[in-house]
Amino acid sequence: MCLVALISACSNGEKKEQTVSANRWYMNSIIYNVEVRVFKDSDGDGIGDFNGLTQKIPYLKSLGVDAVWLAPFQPTSYRDDGYDVMDYYGIDTKTGTKEDFDSFIKAAHKAGIKVVMDVVLNHTSNSHPWYQKARLDSTSKYFNWYVWSKAKPKNFDEGMAFPGVQNETWTYDEVAKRYYFHRFYDFQPDLNFENKEVQAEGKKILTYWLNQGLDGFRLDAVPFIIDKPAEGDDAEPMYNILSDLNATVKKLNPDAILLGEANVAPDKNKVFFGENGSRLQLMFNFYANQYLFYSLADEHVSTFKEALQKTHEKPTESQWAYFMRNHDEIDLGRLSSKERNKVYEKFGPEKSMQLYDRGIRRRLAPMINDAKKLELCYSLLFSLPGTPVIRYGEEIGMGDDLTLQERLSVRTPMQWSSGANSGFTSGNKPYRPLINMGEYRYQAVNVDLQSKNSQSLLSKIKQLIAARKAHPEIGLGAWNVLDTGADEVLAIEYTYEGRKSIVVHNFSKRRLEKVEISMKNASSSVIENVINPTEKLNLSNGRLTLALNGYEYKWYSLKEQ
Repeated sequence: MCLVALISACSNGEKKEQTVSANRWYMNSIIYNVEVRVFKDSDGDGIGDFNGLTQKIPYLKSLGVDAVWLAPFQPTSYRDDGYDVMDYYGIDTKTGTKEDFDSFIKAAHKAGIKVVMDVVLNHTSNSHPWYQKARLDSTSKYFNWYVWSKAKPKNFDEGMAFPGVQNETWTYDEVAKRYYFHRFYDFQPDLNFENKEVQAEGKKILTYWLNQGLDGFRLDAVPFIIDKPAEGDDAEPMYNILSDLNATVKKLNPDAILLGEANVAPDKNKVFFGENGSRLQLMFNFYANQYLFYSLADEHVSTFKEALQKTHEKPTESQWAYFMRNHDEIDLGRLSSKERNKVYEKFGPEKSMQLYDRGIRRRLAPMINDAKKLELCYSLLFSLPGTPVIRYGEEIGMGDDLTLQERLSVRTPMQWSSGANSGFTSGNKPYRPLINMGEYRYQAVNVDLQSKNSQSLLSKIKQLIAARKAHPEIGLGAWNVLDTGADEVLAIEYTYEGRKSIVVHNFSKRRLEKVEISMKNASSSVIENVINPTEKLNLSNGRLTLALNGYEYKWYSLKEQ
Protein backbone atom coordinates (compact mmCIF):
# COMPACT_ATOMS: atom_id res chain seq x y z
CA MET A 1 0.00 0.00 0.00
CA CYS A 2 1.22 3.47 -0.79
CA LEU A 3 0.76 5.91 2.05
CA VAL A 4 1.96 9.45 1.70
CA ALA A 5 2.62 12.17 4.25
CA LEU A 6 2.81 14.89 1.66
CA ILE A 7 3.31 18.59 1.42
CA SER A 8 1.91 19.81 -1.88
CA ALA A 9 3.87 22.51 -3.64
CA CYS A 10 2.20 25.63 -5.01
CA SER A 11 0.98 25.03 -8.52
CA ASN A 12 -0.73 28.18 -9.66
CA GLY A 13 -1.26 30.27 -6.53
CA GLU A 14 -4.91 30.92 -7.28
CA LYS A 15 -6.48 32.36 -4.12
CA LYS A 16 -9.95 31.78 -5.52
CA GLU A 17 -9.65 28.10 -4.56
CA GLN A 18 -10.06 29.00 -0.89
CA THR A 19 -13.56 27.95 0.08
CA VAL A 20 -13.77 28.31 3.88
CA SER A 21 -12.26 30.16 6.77
CA ALA A 22 -9.18 28.28 7.92
CA ASN A 23 -9.90 29.04 11.59
CA ARG A 24 -12.97 26.76 11.61
CA TRP A 25 -11.41 23.92 13.57
CA TYR A 26 -14.17 21.42 12.75
CA MET A 27 -13.47 21.58 9.00
CA ASN A 28 -10.28 19.53 9.17
CA SER A 29 -10.23 17.75 12.53
CA ILE A 30 -10.10 14.08 13.45
CA ILE A 31 -13.04 13.26 15.74
CA TYR A 32 -12.90 10.17 17.99
CA ASN A 33 -16.14 8.71 19.40
CA VAL A 34 -15.90 7.36 22.96
CA GLU A 35 -18.35 5.60 25.27
CA VAL A 36 -17.06 6.38 28.75
CA ARG A 37 -18.56 3.25 30.36
CA VAL A 38 -16.66 0.86 28.06
CA PHE A 39 -13.41 2.74 27.42
CA LYS A 40 -11.28 2.49 30.59
CA ASP A 41 -12.15 1.66 34.19
CA SER A 42 -9.88 3.36 36.73
CA ASP A 43 -11.24 1.99 40.02
CA GLY A 44 -11.90 -1.70 39.40
CA ASP A 45 -15.70 -1.61 39.58
CA GLY A 46 -15.92 -2.87 35.99
CA ILE A 47 -17.39 0.34 34.57
CA GLY A 48 -15.41 2.80 32.47
CA ASP A 49 -15.18 6.26 34.00
CA PHE A 50 -13.89 9.77 33.42
CA ASN A 51 -10.72 9.14 35.39
CA GLY A 52 -9.96 6.20 33.11
CA LEU A 53 -10.64 8.35 30.05
CA THR A 54 -8.30 11.02 31.43
CA GLN A 55 -5.57 8.39 31.80
CA LYS A 56 -5.86 7.61 28.09
CA ILE A 57 -5.53 11.18 26.79
CA PRO A 58 -1.86 10.54 25.82
CA TYR A 59 -3.08 7.63 23.70
CA LEU A 60 -5.64 9.83 21.97
CA LYS A 61 -2.97 12.43 21.38
CA SER A 62 -0.65 9.81 19.86
CA LEU A 63 -3.39 8.86 17.41
CA GLY A 64 -3.68 12.44 16.21
CA VAL A 65 -7.17 13.01 17.61
CA ASP A 66 -8.34 16.66 17.60
CA ALA A 67 -11.73 16.21 19.26
CA VAL A 68 -13.47 13.59 21.39
CA TRP A 69 -17.19 12.96 20.95
CA LEU A 70 -18.62 11.55 24.18
CA ALA A 71 -21.63 9.23 24.05
CA PRO A 72 -24.30 10.02 26.68
CA PHE A 73 -22.95 9.97 30.25
CA GLN A 74 -25.92 11.49 32.08
CA PRO A 75 -28.01 9.53 34.62
CA THR A 76 -29.91 6.82 32.78
CA SER A 77 -32.33 3.96 33.34
CA TYR A 78 -29.83 1.69 31.51
CA ARG A 79 -32.38 0.51 28.97
CA ASP A 80 -30.87 2.18 25.88
CA ASP A 81 -27.18 2.58 26.69
CA GLY A 82 -27.54 6.13 28.01
CA TYR A 83 -29.87 7.48 25.34
CA ASP A 84 -32.72 7.08 27.85
CA VAL A 85 -31.80 10.22 29.78
CA MET A 86 -33.14 10.74 33.30
CA ASP A 87 -31.35 14.01 34.10
CA TYR A 88 -29.91 16.37 31.47
CA TYR A 89 -27.80 18.25 34.00
CA GLY A 90 -26.23 15.37 35.88
CA ILE A 91 -23.45 12.84 35.49
CA ASP A 92 -24.03 9.12 35.95
CA THR A 93 -22.29 8.37 39.25
CA LYS A 94 -20.98 5.12 37.77
CA THR A 95 -18.82 7.16 35.40
CA GLY A 96 -17.47 9.40 38.16
CA THR A 97 -18.11 12.69 39.87
CA LYS A 98 -18.50 16.21 38.53
CA GLU A 99 -14.93 16.81 39.69
CA ASP A 100 -13.75 13.83 37.63
CA PHE A 101 -15.56 15.24 34.60
CA ASP A 102 -14.00 18.68 35.16
CA SER A 103 -10.53 17.13 35.45
CA PHE A 104 -11.04 15.31 32.14
CA ILE A 105 -12.13 18.49 30.35
CA LYS A 106 -9.13 20.36 31.73
CA ALA A 107 -6.69 17.60 30.75
CA ALA A 108 -8.17 17.24 27.25
CA HIS A 109 -7.94 20.97 26.60
CA LYS A 110 -4.37 21.05 27.92
CA ALA A 111 -3.54 18.35 25.36
CA GLY A 112 -5.18 20.39 22.60
CA ILE A 113 -8.17 18.08 22.31
CA LYS A 114 -11.67 19.52 22.14
CA VAL A 115 -14.66 17.75 23.69
CA VAL A 116 -18.08 17.36 22.08
CA MET A 117 -20.92 15.60 23.89
CA ASP A 118 -24.00 13.73 22.75
CA VAL A 119 -27.19 15.56 23.69
CA VAL A 120 -30.51 13.76 23.34
CA LEU A 121 -33.17 16.44 23.00
CA ASN A 122 -35.75 14.41 21.09
CA HIS A 123 -36.86 12.21 23.99
CA THR A 124 -36.39 11.39 27.65
CA SER A 125 -36.59 8.20 29.65
CA ASN A 126 -40.08 7.49 30.94
CA SER A 127 -38.40 7.48 34.35
CA HIS A 128 -37.47 11.14 33.94
CA PRO A 129 -39.21 13.33 36.56
CA TRP A 130 -40.73 15.43 33.78
CA TYR A 131 -42.61 12.47 32.34
CA GLN A 132 -43.61 11.12 35.73
CA LYS A 133 -45.17 14.49 36.62
CA ALA A 134 -46.81 14.71 33.19
CA ARG A 135 -48.54 11.33 33.36
CA LEU A 136 -49.82 11.95 36.89
CA ASP A 137 -51.35 15.35 36.24
CA SER A 138 -52.72 16.66 32.95
CA THR A 139 -52.81 20.17 34.44
CA SER A 140 -49.08 20.10 35.16
CA LYS A 141 -46.93 22.21 32.85
CA TYR A 142 -44.95 19.07 32.09
CA PHE A 143 -47.98 17.41 30.52
CA ASN A 144 -47.60 19.61 27.45
CA TRP A 145 -43.88 18.87 27.33
CA TYR A 146 -44.84 15.55 25.72
CA VAL A 147 -47.14 14.53 22.85
CA TRP A 148 -50.48 12.94 23.79
CA SER A 149 -53.65 11.66 22.16
CA LYS A 150 -56.88 10.59 23.88
CA ALA A 151 -57.81 8.29 21.01
CA LYS A 152 -55.53 5.80 19.32
CA PRO A 153 -54.06 7.66 16.30
CA LYS A 154 -54.59 6.17 12.87
CA ASN A 155 -50.84 6.34 12.25
CA PHE A 156 -49.99 4.62 15.53
CA ASP A 157 -47.40 2.37 13.84
CA GLU A 158 -45.82 4.78 11.36
CA GLY A 159 -42.40 6.41 11.52
CA MET A 160 -40.72 3.83 13.77
CA ALA A 161 -36.99 4.30 14.33
CA PHE A 162 -36.50 0.60 15.00
CA PRO A 163 -38.76 -1.41 12.64
CA GLY A 164 -38.72 -5.09 13.40
CA VAL A 165 -38.20 -4.34 17.10
CA GLN A 166 -40.88 -1.71 17.70
CA ASN A 167 -44.58 -2.38 17.13
CA GLU A 168 -45.92 1.16 17.41
CA THR A 169 -45.05 4.81 17.89
CA TRP A 170 -48.09 5.60 20.05
CA THR A 171 -48.38 3.67 23.32
CA TYR A 172 -51.14 3.80 25.90
CA ASP A 173 -50.23 5.04 29.39
CA GLU A 174 -52.56 3.51 31.98
CA VAL A 175 -51.91 6.33 34.45
CA ALA A 176 -52.35 9.23 32.04
CA LYS A 177 -55.22 7.47 30.26
CA ARG A 178 -53.79 8.66 26.97
CA TYR A 179 -51.51 7.56 24.19
CA TYR A 180 -48.04 9.13 24.13
CA PHE A 181 -45.80 9.49 21.08
CA HIS A 182 -42.35 7.91 20.79
CA ARG A 183 -40.22 7.61 17.67
CA PHE A 184 -37.92 5.23 19.51
CA TYR A 185 -38.62 2.61 22.20
CA ASP A 186 -41.83 2.82 24.24
CA PHE A 187 -39.80 3.80 27.32
CA GLN A 188 -38.54 6.92 25.50
CA PRO A 189 -41.43 9.39 25.11
CA ASP A 190 -40.78 12.22 22.67
CA LEU A 191 -40.54 15.77 23.95
CA ASN A 192 -42.91 18.26 22.35
CA PHE A 193 -40.71 20.90 20.70
CA GLU A 194 -43.73 22.82 19.49
CA ASN A 195 -43.93 23.89 23.14
CA LYS A 196 -41.95 27.11 23.73
CA GLU A 197 -41.02 25.96 27.23
CA VAL A 198 -39.42 22.82 25.81
CA GLN A 199 -37.49 24.91 23.29
CA ALA A 200 -36.26 27.12 26.12
CA GLU A 201 -35.24 24.06 28.13
CA GLY A 202 -33.25 22.73 25.18
CA LYS A 203 -31.30 25.98 25.00
CA LYS A 204 -30.82 25.90 28.77
CA ILE A 205 -29.30 22.40 28.54
CA LEU A 206 -26.80 23.46 25.87
CA THR A 207 -25.92 26.60 27.82
CA TYR A 208 -25.26 24.61 30.98
CA TRP A 209 -22.82 22.22 29.33
CA LEU A 210 -21.03 24.95 27.40
CA ASN A 211 -20.42 26.57 30.76
CA GLN A 212 -18.84 23.29 31.91
CA GLY A 213 -16.24 23.59 29.15
CA LEU A 214 -17.78 21.66 26.25
CA ASP A 215 -16.76 22.63 22.72
CA GLY A 216 -19.94 21.53 21.03
CA PHE A 217 -22.66 18.93 20.74
CA ARG A 218 -23.64 15.97 18.64
CA LEU A 219 -27.40 16.47 18.30
CA ASP A 220 -29.14 13.11 18.37
CA ALA A 221 -32.07 12.44 15.98
CA VAL A 222 -32.22 15.97 14.56
CA PRO A 223 -35.18 15.46 12.16
CA PHE A 224 -37.32 14.15 15.02
CA ILE A 225 -36.61 17.19 17.22
CA ILE A 226 -38.09 19.51 14.62
CA ASP A 227 -41.00 17.48 13.25
CA LYS A 228 -44.67 17.88 14.19
CA PRO A 229 -45.96 14.39 14.98
CA ALA A 230 -49.56 15.51 15.53
CA GLU A 231 -49.65 16.87 11.96
CA GLY A 232 -47.99 13.88 10.29
CA ASP A 233 -44.92 13.49 8.12
CA ASP A 234 -46.08 16.05 5.54
CA ALA A 235 -45.89 18.96 8.00
CA GLU A 236 -43.11 21.52 7.47
CA PRO A 237 -40.34 20.85 10.01
CA MET A 238 -39.58 23.54 12.58
CA TYR A 239 -36.16 24.52 11.20
CA ASN A 240 -36.22 27.67 13.30
CA ILE A 241 -35.51 25.49 16.35
CA LEU A 242 -32.13 24.54 14.90
CA SER A 243 -31.41 28.19 14.18
CA ASP A 244 -32.28 29.13 17.76
CA LEU A 245 -30.17 26.34 19.25
CA ASN A 246 -27.23 27.35 17.09
CA ALA A 247 -27.62 31.03 18.00
CA THR A 248 -27.61 30.10 21.68
CA VAL A 249 -24.41 28.12 21.29
CA LYS A 250 -22.63 30.74 19.19
CA LYS A 251 -23.55 33.56 21.55
CA LEU A 252 -21.80 31.80 24.41
CA ASN A 253 -18.92 30.29 22.42
CA PRO A 254 -18.52 31.33 18.76
CA ASP A 255 -16.16 28.39 18.13
CA ALA A 256 -18.52 25.73 19.50
CA ILE A 257 -20.28 23.45 17.03
CA LEU A 258 -23.48 21.53 16.42
CA LEU A 259 -22.90 18.14 14.75
CA GLY A 260 -26.20 16.80 13.49
CA GLU A 261 -27.38 13.21 13.23
CA ALA A 262 -29.71 13.80 10.29
CA ASN A 263 -30.21 11.00 7.79
CA VAL A 264 -31.97 13.11 5.19
CA ALA A 265 -32.26 13.14 1.40
CA PRO A 266 -29.78 15.32 -0.53
CA ASP A 267 -32.41 17.92 -1.41
CA LYS A 268 -32.79 18.66 2.33
CA ASN A 269 -29.10 19.13 3.10
CA LYS A 270 -28.91 22.88 2.67
CA VAL A 271 -31.96 23.59 4.79
CA PHE A 272 -30.55 21.50 7.67
CA PHE A 273 -27.11 23.15 7.44
CA GLY A 274 -28.72 26.58 7.19
CA GLU A 275 -27.31 29.65 5.48
CA ASN A 276 -23.52 29.56 6.04
CA GLY A 277 -23.90 27.01 8.81
CA SER A 278 -26.51 28.99 10.71
CA ARG A 279 -28.11 25.73 11.91
CA LEU A 280 -25.58 22.87 11.78
CA GLN A 281 -21.83 23.26 11.31
CA LEU A 282 -21.36 19.52 10.81
CA MET A 283 -23.70 16.80 9.60
CA PHE A 284 -23.05 13.09 9.12
CA ASN A 285 -23.21 12.08 5.47
CA PHE A 286 -25.46 9.05 5.94
CA TYR A 287 -26.55 9.23 2.32
CA ALA A 288 -23.05 8.76 0.91
CA ASN A 289 -22.20 6.17 3.59
CA GLN A 290 -24.96 3.83 2.44
CA TYR A 291 -23.82 3.91 -1.17
CA LEU A 292 -20.20 3.56 -0.05
CA PHE A 293 -21.02 0.19 1.49
CA TYR A 294 -22.84 -0.86 -1.65
CA SER A 295 -19.77 0.06 -3.72
CA LEU A 296 -17.52 -1.82 -1.29
CA ALA A 297 -19.75 -4.88 -1.67
CA ASP A 298 -20.08 -4.58 -5.44
CA GLU A 299 -16.45 -3.43 -5.94
CA HIS A 300 -17.61 -0.79 -8.41
CA VAL A 301 -17.69 2.90 -7.53
CA SER A 302 -20.38 4.40 -9.78
CA THR A 303 -23.13 4.50 -7.13
CA PHE A 304 -20.79 5.98 -4.52
CA LYS A 305 -19.52 8.58 -6.99
CA GLU A 306 -23.10 9.58 -7.71
CA ALA A 307 -23.84 9.88 -3.97
CA LEU A 308 -20.77 12.09 -3.50
CA GLN A 309 -21.90 14.33 -6.33
CA LYS A 310 -25.43 14.61 -4.92
CA THR A 311 -23.99 15.80 -1.60
CA HIS A 312 -21.31 18.00 -3.15
CA GLU A 313 -23.02 21.33 -2.57
CA LYS A 314 -23.19 22.68 0.97
CA PRO A 315 -22.79 26.05 2.71
CA THR A 316 -19.16 27.17 2.84
CA GLU A 317 -19.07 27.32 6.64
CA SER A 318 -20.57 23.83 7.07
CA GLN A 319 -18.85 20.49 6.69
CA TRP A 320 -19.75 16.87 6.11
CA ALA A 321 -18.71 14.34 8.75
CA TYR A 322 -17.67 11.01 7.21
CA PHE A 323 -17.48 7.68 9.01
CA MET A 324 -17.04 4.01 8.23
CA ARG A 325 -18.73 2.56 11.32
CA ASN A 326 -20.50 4.30 14.14
CA HIS A 327 -22.21 3.21 17.37
CA ASP A 328 -25.40 2.12 15.60
CA GLU A 329 -26.20 -0.27 12.78
CA ILE A 330 -25.07 0.46 9.23
CA ASP A 331 -28.24 2.04 7.86
CA LEU A 332 -29.01 0.78 4.34
CA GLY A 333 -32.56 2.11 4.20
CA ARG A 334 -31.98 4.31 1.13
CA LEU A 335 -30.73 1.43 -1.00
CA SER A 336 -33.05 -0.55 -3.23
CA SER A 337 -33.93 -4.03 -1.98
CA LYS A 338 -31.62 -5.49 -4.61
CA GLU A 339 -28.73 -3.25 -3.55
CA ARG A 340 -29.38 -3.90 0.15
CA ASN A 341 -29.41 -7.66 -0.42
CA LYS A 342 -26.06 -7.35 -2.18
CA VAL A 343 -24.60 -5.67 0.90
CA TYR A 344 -26.20 -8.26 3.17
CA GLU A 345 -24.79 -11.07 1.06
CA LYS A 346 -21.28 -9.66 1.26
CA PHE A 347 -21.10 -8.21 4.77
CA GLY A 348 -24.00 -9.57 6.83
CA PRO A 349 -25.33 -12.82 5.37
CA GLU A 350 -26.73 -14.20 8.64
CA LYS A 351 -29.95 -12.91 10.17
CA SER A 352 -28.16 -12.36 13.48
CA MET A 353 -25.94 -9.82 11.70
CA GLN A 354 -28.88 -7.75 10.45
CA LEU A 355 -31.05 -5.27 12.32
CA TYR A 356 -34.18 -3.09 11.99
CA ASP A 357 -35.06 -4.50 8.55
CA ARG A 358 -32.51 -2.17 6.98
CA GLY A 359 -29.04 -2.51 8.47
CA ILE A 360 -26.04 -4.48 9.67
CA ARG A 361 -24.88 -4.59 13.30
CA ARG A 362 -21.24 -5.56 12.83
CA ARG A 363 -17.89 -3.87 13.36
CA LEU A 364 -15.92 -3.05 10.23
CA ALA A 365 -13.01 -5.49 10.59
CA PRO A 366 -15.02 -8.75 10.74
CA MET A 367 -17.37 -7.40 8.07
CA ILE A 368 -14.60 -6.67 5.58
CA ASN A 369 -12.51 -9.68 6.65
CA ASP A 370 -9.57 -8.71 4.44
CA ALA A 371 -6.57 -6.75 5.74
CA LYS A 372 -5.88 -4.96 2.45
CA LYS A 373 -9.49 -4.00 1.89
CA LEU A 374 -9.82 -2.86 5.51
CA GLU A 375 -6.84 -0.56 5.05
CA LEU A 376 -8.42 0.74 1.84
CA CYS A 377 -11.55 1.61 3.84
CA TYR A 378 -9.57 3.73 6.27
CA SER A 379 -7.63 5.42 3.50
CA LEU A 380 -11.04 6.34 2.10
CA LEU A 381 -12.24 7.64 5.46
CA PHE A 382 -9.30 9.97 5.88
CA SER A 383 -9.31 11.20 2.28
CA LEU A 384 -12.99 11.96 1.69
CA PRO A 385 -14.01 15.65 1.42
CA GLY A 386 -15.05 16.29 4.99
CA THR A 387 -14.24 15.65 8.64
CA PRO A 388 -13.32 12.04 9.54
CA VAL A 389 -15.05 10.50 12.56
CA ILE A 390 -13.63 7.26 13.94
CA ARG A 391 -15.15 5.14 16.69
CA TYR A 392 -13.13 3.77 19.60
CA GLY A 393 -11.61 0.37 18.82
CA GLU A 394 -11.89 0.73 15.06
CA GLU A 395 -8.25 1.81 14.93
CA ILE A 396 -7.20 -1.66 16.09
CA GLY A 397 -9.82 -3.59 14.13
CA MET A 398 -11.99 -4.70 17.05
CA GLY A 399 -14.63 -7.33 16.42
CA ASP A 400 -18.26 -7.61 17.47
CA ASP A 401 -20.29 -9.79 19.82
CA LEU A 402 -23.46 -10.90 18.07
CA THR A 403 -24.76 -12.57 21.23
CA LEU A 404 -25.46 -9.10 22.65
CA GLN A 405 -28.77 -7.38 22.02
CA GLU A 406 -29.27 -5.17 18.98
CA ARG A 407 -26.62 -2.43 18.71
CA LEU A 408 -24.73 -3.54 21.83
CA SER A 409 -22.90 -5.96 19.52
CA VAL A 410 -20.58 -3.09 18.52
CA ARG A 411 -20.34 -1.53 21.99
CA THR A 412 -18.00 -3.94 23.78
CA PRO A 413 -15.17 -2.74 26.07
CA MET A 414 -12.00 -1.30 24.57
CA GLN A 415 -9.19 -3.83 24.15
CA TRP A 416 -6.00 -2.39 25.63
CA SER A 417 -3.81 -5.43 26.30
CA SER A 418 -3.58 -9.22 26.39
CA GLY A 419 -3.79 -9.18 30.19
CA ALA A 420 -6.77 -9.87 32.40
CA ASN A 421 -9.95 -8.25 31.10
CA SER A 422 -7.90 -6.68 28.28
CA GLY A 423 -6.59 -4.01 30.63
CA PHE A 424 -10.03 -2.42 30.56
CA THR A 425 -10.67 -3.13 34.25
CA SER A 426 -8.85 -4.62 37.20
CA GLY A 427 -12.17 -5.89 38.52
CA ASN A 428 -13.73 -9.28 37.97
CA LYS A 429 -16.90 -8.22 36.18
CA PRO A 430 -16.66 -5.85 33.22
CA TYR A 431 -19.66 -3.61 32.54
CA ARG A 432 -20.23 -5.47 29.26
CA PRO A 433 -18.70 -8.79 28.10
CA LEU A 434 -15.28 -8.60 26.50
CA ILE A 435 -14.63 -10.34 23.20
CA ASN A 436 -12.58 -13.29 24.42
CA MET A 437 -13.08 -15.90 21.72
CA GLY A 438 -12.26 -16.21 18.04
CA GLU A 439 -10.08 -14.18 15.70
CA TYR A 440 -10.97 -10.85 17.31
CA ARG A 441 -10.49 -11.87 20.96
CA TYR A 442 -8.78 -9.23 23.05
CA GLN A 443 -5.74 -11.47 23.58
CA ALA A 444 -5.01 -11.18 19.83
CA VAL A 445 -6.39 -7.72 19.01
CA ASN A 446 -5.31 -4.96 21.38
CA VAL A 447 -3.49 -1.65 21.59
CA ASP A 448 -0.35 -3.00 23.28
CA LEU A 449 0.36 -5.61 20.60
CA GLN A 450 -0.32 -3.27 17.70
CA SER A 451 1.74 -0.43 19.19
CA LYS A 452 4.79 -2.68 18.89
CA ASN A 453 4.15 -3.58 15.24
CA SER A 454 4.90 -1.01 12.55
CA GLN A 455 2.72 -2.93 10.08
CA SER A 456 -0.32 -3.17 12.35
CA LEU A 457 -3.64 -1.52 11.61
CA LEU A 458 -3.06 0.90 14.49
CA SER A 459 0.24 2.00 12.94
CA LYS A 460 -1.42 2.41 9.53
CA ILE A 461 -4.22 4.49 11.05
CA LYS A 462 -1.68 6.78 12.70
CA GLN A 463 0.09 7.19 9.36
CA LEU A 464 -3.16 7.92 7.56
CA ILE A 465 -4.11 10.55 10.12
CA ALA A 466 -0.66 12.14 9.74
CA ALA A 467 -1.10 12.12 5.96
CA ARG A 468 -4.50 13.74 6.26
CA LYS A 469 -3.11 16.48 8.49
CA ALA A 470 -0.40 17.16 5.91
CA HIS A 471 -3.19 17.74 3.40
CA PRO A 472 -5.42 20.57 4.62
CA GLU A 473 -6.81 20.83 1.09
CA ILE A 474 -8.86 17.66 1.69
CA GLY A 475 -10.95 19.23 4.40
CA LEU A 476 -10.77 22.84 3.28
CA GLY A 477 -10.56 22.91 -0.48
CA ALA A 478 -12.49 22.49 -3.68
CA TRP A 479 -12.76 18.91 -4.87
CA ASN A 480 -13.64 17.05 -8.02
CA VAL A 481 -14.20 13.39 -8.88
CA LEU A 482 -11.94 12.54 -11.81
CA ASP A 483 -12.71 10.27 -14.74
CA THR A 484 -10.65 7.08 -14.37
CA GLY A 485 -12.07 4.99 -17.21
CA ALA A 486 -12.49 2.13 -14.70
CA ASP A 487 -15.59 1.65 -12.58
CA GLU A 488 -13.46 -0.03 -9.92
CA VAL A 489 -11.41 3.10 -9.29
CA LEU A 490 -12.27 6.29 -7.42
CA ALA A 491 -10.00 9.31 -7.90
CA ILE A 492 -10.60 12.66 -6.21
CA GLU A 493 -8.61 15.83 -6.83
CA TYR A 494 -8.33 18.53 -4.13
CA THR A 495 -7.24 22.13 -4.54
CA TYR A 496 -6.79 24.77 -1.86
CA GLU A 497 -4.71 27.96 -1.85
CA GLY A 498 -2.43 26.65 -4.58
CA ARG A 499 -2.08 23.17 -3.07
CA LYS A 500 -3.18 20.20 -5.17
CA SER A 501 -3.41 16.50 -4.36
CA ILE A 502 -5.05 13.40 -5.80
CA VAL A 503 -6.16 10.32 -3.90
CA VAL A 504 -6.82 7.11 -5.85
CA HIS A 505 -8.53 3.92 -4.60
CA ASN A 506 -9.00 0.59 -6.33
CA PHE A 507 -12.21 -0.94 -4.89
CA SER A 508 -11.51 -4.21 -6.72
CA LYS A 509 -9.47 -7.17 -5.50
CA ARG A 510 -7.97 -7.60 -8.97
CA ARG A 511 -4.90 -5.86 -10.31
CA LEU A 512 -5.60 -3.19 -12.89
CA GLU A 513 -2.71 -2.92 -15.33
CA LYS A 514 -3.69 0.37 -16.92
CA VAL A 515 -5.81 3.05 -15.30
CA GLU A 516 -6.04 6.37 -17.13
CA ILE A 517 -7.11 9.34 -15.07
CA SER A 518 -8.28 12.46 -16.86
CA MET A 519 -6.61 15.60 -15.44
CA LYS A 520 -7.38 18.38 -17.87
CA ASN A 521 -6.72 21.10 -15.30
CA ALA A 522 -3.20 19.95 -14.46
CA SER A 523 -1.59 19.58 -17.85
CA SER A 524 1.69 21.16 -16.74
CA SER A 525 2.11 19.19 -13.51
CA VAL A 526 4.31 16.32 -12.38
CA ILE A 527 2.58 13.73 -10.19
CA GLU A 528 4.78 12.66 -7.30
CA ASN A 529 4.33 9.86 -4.80
CA VAL A 530 6.45 11.15 -1.95
CA ILE A 531 6.62 7.88 -0.01
CA ASN A 532 8.06 6.23 -3.08
CA PRO A 533 10.18 8.96 -4.75
CA THR A 534 11.11 6.67 -7.61
CA GLU A 535 7.50 6.81 -8.79
CA LYS A 536 7.21 10.10 -10.66
CA LEU A 537 4.44 10.15 -13.19
CA ASN A 538 4.13 12.67 -15.99
CA LEU A 539 0.98 13.64 -17.78
CA SER A 540 0.40 12.79 -21.39
CA ASN A 541 -2.32 14.74 -23.18
CA GLY A 542 -3.89 15.61 -19.83
CA ARG A 543 -4.08 12.00 -18.68
CA LEU A 544 -2.30 10.18 -15.86
CA THR A 545 -1.64 6.48 -16.47
CA LEU A 546 -0.85 4.06 -13.64
CA ALA A 547 -1.26 0.47 -12.50
CA LEU A 548 -3.05 -0.48 -9.28
CA ASN A 549 -2.88 -3.71 -7.31
CA GLY A 550 -6.03 -5.12 -5.76
CA TYR A 551 -7.39 -2.80 -3.04
CA GLU A 552 -4.43 -0.48 -3.53
CA TYR A 553 -4.66 3.22 -2.75
CA LYS A 554 -2.30 6.06 -3.58
CA TRP A 555 -2.00 9.63 -2.37
CA TYR A 556 -0.22 11.99 -4.76
CA SER A 557 0.92 15.59 -4.78
CA LEU A 558 0.93 17.73 -7.92
CA LYS A 559 3.95 19.88 -8.57
CA GLU A 560 4.24 22.38 -11.38
CA GLN A 561 7.04 21.70 -13.83
